[in-house]
Amino acid sequence: MSQPLFPAQPPVVAAVRGRAEGFPIRRIFCVGRNYEAHAKEMGVAVDREAPFYFTKAAEHYVPSGSTVPYPPGTSNYHYEMELVAAIGKPGFRVAGPEALDLVFGYACGLDMTRRDLQFAAREHRRPWDLGKDFEQSAVLTDIVPATDIGHPRAGRIELRVNGETKQSSDLSLLIHDVAAVITHLSRYYHLQAGDLIYTGTPEGVGPIVAGDTIEGSIEAVGTIALNIGQPE
Repeated sequence: MSQPLFPAQPPVVAAVRGRAEGFPIRRIFCVGRNYEAHAKEMGVAVDREAPFYFTKAAEHYVPSGSTVPYPPGTSNYHYEMELVAAIGKPGFRVAGPEALDLVFGYACGLDMTRRDLQFAAREHRRPWDLGKDFEQSAVLTDIVPATDIGHPRAGRIELRVNGETKQSSDLSLLIHDVAAVITHLSRYYHLQAGDLIYTGTPEGVGPIVAGDTIEGSIEAVGTIALNIGQPE
């Protein structure tokens, strides 16, 4: 085997609530437009037939409570509050109860978005990578094992900016719930332990600026926080 030209990056590991061991992040899948009201505020029709996805690199992970700089290349930086499912064992072409058997646990997540770049890409029918897959754009709380909280199918999901409520909805309004997403995604990927699935955001997304503080919560799962610093 050839020796590497430069040191390999260490694994990206998220904390697990109540455990010394961490969760090594392998891949990050994100479901787009998975709440009807959010799809409408984005000006697009709701598709209930099948979910669709974009991805983020694992190294874009940021733990809750961090301060991140306002990102380059955008003047319309948005928050998106989401339930995240953490996959704990491999699965391919799974269905029914077997789908939830793959889930190790759940977390609160923020899918940070350069909205102007996403809209520009959408207008030209190009991939969303510049708008979605950028440094420090995947914020995550400690992962809570499903053995502790079960599999949340309902519960409040909320987000506040500088103390003002911006997003307030319920997990029961997901168009495609966690089991349905895993069933569909596993038709196309061999899911593996370490994969994360951001399940989509409700309505109320909007811009933030340097100096803002974001706080969010999901009933029975936890709370998340992020501070927005000055551009670098």
